[in-house]
Amino acid sequence: MLPIHIVDAFTTRRFSGNPAAVVPLATWLDDAHLQAIAAENNLAETAFILRDGHQWQLRWFTPAVEVPICGHATLASAWVIFNRLLPGSTRVTFSTCKSGLLHVETIGDRLMMYFPAEPPRPSSQSLTAVLGAEPAHVLETDRRLMAVFDDPAVVRSLVPDMVAIVALGVHGVIVTAPGDGGYDCVSRFFAPSAGIPEDPVTGGAHCVLAPYWAQRLGKPEIRAYQASARGGQMICRMRGDRVVLEGQCVPYLTGQIESDL
Repeated sequence: MLPIHIVDAFTTRRFSGNPAAVVPLATWLDDAHLQAIAAENNLAETAFILRDGHQWQLRWFTPAVEVPICGHATLASAWVIFNRLLPGSTRVTFSTCKSGLLHVETIGDRLMMYFPAEPPRPSSQSLTAVLGAEPAHVLETDRRLMAVFDDPAVVRSLVPDMVAIVALGVHGVIVTAPGDGGYDCVSRFFAPSAGIPEDPVTGGAHCVLAPYWAQRLGKPEIRAYQASARGGQMICRMRGDRVVLEGQCVPYLTGQIESDL
């Protein structure tokens, strides 16, 4: 049997934020079994962690594919280490195959992740037909497209064409606008090609959002809200070529996977 934890990340309330499964391992399973567990969990991400000396190896799987980086499942993994596996610890370093070393530290109930910034650049891609509304600007990174709107109400009301998003050949599409309700920006994120039509709260997307809004607003720290059905929030701080993503977690479930693996 394998232990499993499900944690709601980037929230202070259970049943909101982004739920992630965290599965601590004693040794790596083969990729087919890791993918099967993630598909069975049917959450946006399942994180697998394995202690490696003073660091932890970390991999992330959606129900469909392995992904190179995932913010909310990293936050959830750190919470499990700090609160279940190594109580009293305050800092963890994750070793990943495609994103290098990722550091997370905790101060009280707040967790801070240090992720690589992905400043977006102007794009010639049209997203009007895909999103059903015309953005003021379209930007891109190597993996994502981002549509910027002037009105947060438009971002909240969008009903994108998921088939058309898959046809774009990118990992996902971010939509964003100036924030309301005390937030600096509001956003949503769609990644149907990874098996996630809409991600509830996305740390990786804020590696794109933070440098954009920090420059546009002229401030190094922004309060961000992701307006999915579950909703979630985080504070983003620019630190050179890194983004510090600050959020909280709430545990939902601790149990065992009934498996003879």
